[in-house]
Amino acid sequence: MKTPGVYVVEKSAFPNSVVEVATAVPAFIGHTEKAVNGNKSLLNKPWRITSMAEFHSYFGGGPTPQFSINEMGEEDKGAPDFVSGEKKYLLKQESGRNILYNSILMFYSNGGGPCYIVSVGDYSTDLEAGNFTSGVDQLVREQEPTMVVIPETTLLDADNSQAVQQAMLSHCGYKMKNRFAILDIWEGFRDRKDPEGDRVLDFRNRIGTNFLDFGAAYYPWVNTSIVQDKDLGYGNIANKDVLQAILKEELIPEGSEIDETKKAEIEEKITDIANDALKGVDKELLNKTLIQVSPMFNTILKEIKDQLNLLPPGAAMAGIYTMVDNTRGVWKAPANVSMNAVVSPALNITHDDQEELNVPLNGKSINAIRPFVGEGTLVWGARTLDGNSLDWRYINVRRTLIMLEESIKIASKAYVFEPNVANTWVTMKSMISNFLTGIWKRGGLAGASPDDAYSVHVGLGETMTSEDILEGILRVTVLVAVTRPAEFIEITFQQQMQKS
Repeated sequence: MKTPGVYVVEKSAFPNSVVEVATAVPAFIGHTEKAVNGNKSLLNKPWRITSMAEFHSYFGGGPTPQFSINEMGEEDKGAPDFVSGEKKYLLKQESGRNILYNSILMFYSNGGGPCYIVSVGDYSTDLEAGNFTSGVDQLVREQEPTMVVIPETTLLDADNSQAVQQAMLSHCGYKMKNRFAILDIWEGFRDRKDPEGDRVLDFRNRIGTNFLDFGAAYYPWVNTSIVQDKDLGYGNIANKDVLQAILKEELIPEGSEIDETKKAEIEEKITDIANDALKGVDKELLNKTLIQVSPMFNTILKEIKDQLNLLPPGAAMAGIYTMVDNTRGVWKAPANVSMNAVVSPALNITHDDQEELNVPLNGKSINAIRPFVGEGTLVWGARTLDGNSLDWRYINVRRTLIMLEESIKIASKAYVFEPNVANTWVTMKSMISNFLTGIWKRGGLAGASPDDAYSVHVGLGETMTSEDILEGILRVTVLVAVTRPAEFIEITFQQQMQKS
């Protein structure tokens, strides 16, 4: 100070605060109709959206599924999809198999919010495991996503599906360590006693043992209400000539006495099915007419709708994680929650069935999706794939630690290259303690008092040696008591002597 006068000096009284990072930002990888932002391609570029309207703007709509109608032969096993007269028929999906679009609809139906989309190709692109793993690699550059979901792994064969899912676990638990993988079981709509094989057992055998605490899986698949009647019509039939023959046999059977005028009208409508590309054919009106006059046409469309609405539950679970995080907190287990846009599970899992799913000898727990009378379809499990670990058995414990670690890590960057002395240690300890106190007050940490819920340790002789300080290392140890779910509730009843 060189000039006489009054000088004001402001001193910071409080340490830096820790900002809680977002916990529910899934990244979806799959095929889309398009991937453009204006005239710039978004192919293989993670792109953040917050609604279906934005998805439509950048990635377009869903695929147009095409089904062929095939008469059952002696070599075909199982029940027919529908019967017309004495003939039995199967419906086989020929194209439009991509399910990312319907999965995103499931995500938003169950409480989804901001998410990232990585488009690895359009609907004409072949399904290849390499494309999906490349999409996973693109997420390394993004810090915000906290979940990884790839519904279309179920469209690959079993080996490639599992290879992609192993890449997801490696990405979450090895490369990033700040996100969680939600996995779908390949052909998870089959019963475990199905002659084709036990898909849960196959999944456990193929998934390996690495980074299991960074992933969870759900069984079985679910029957949804995503695809509506209005979304389907005769345009979804690939071989329209077969459809024409079936409808003609139904509406104008041989030997029937039908008014010639009415017969001509019906024949005209059936002919229009194959001529929908010609001018003058009102597709919407033709569909409505066929729905009104032909029960068989309705049966075929219903079977197509049921097949399209059978979806893996991973995307819906991402929405449920988001909803639970926003309403209760990431420390609340995402279980005992009903699923929206879900009619029923593909299979009815009983109490006894779930025993081996939840507590297997190998520890690879699979969470059940079960129907309950009067409650709908509920998520009835909250375990990671590392079910034998007392540290990482529960999904909410793993995700809570991810949130705490990332939040404190980001806040602590402000102290890199600060003097490694007591003032810095005390400031960091106060900053972390204040943050954890707030989490404890909201119910995220267990304990009757803050001292019971957490402790922060830093200092020479406590967490560091003199050699650590010479090497420029500042060590902070944070102990937290994370809340765990009451998975098993035991209520004991005992009779007592009558007292009055």
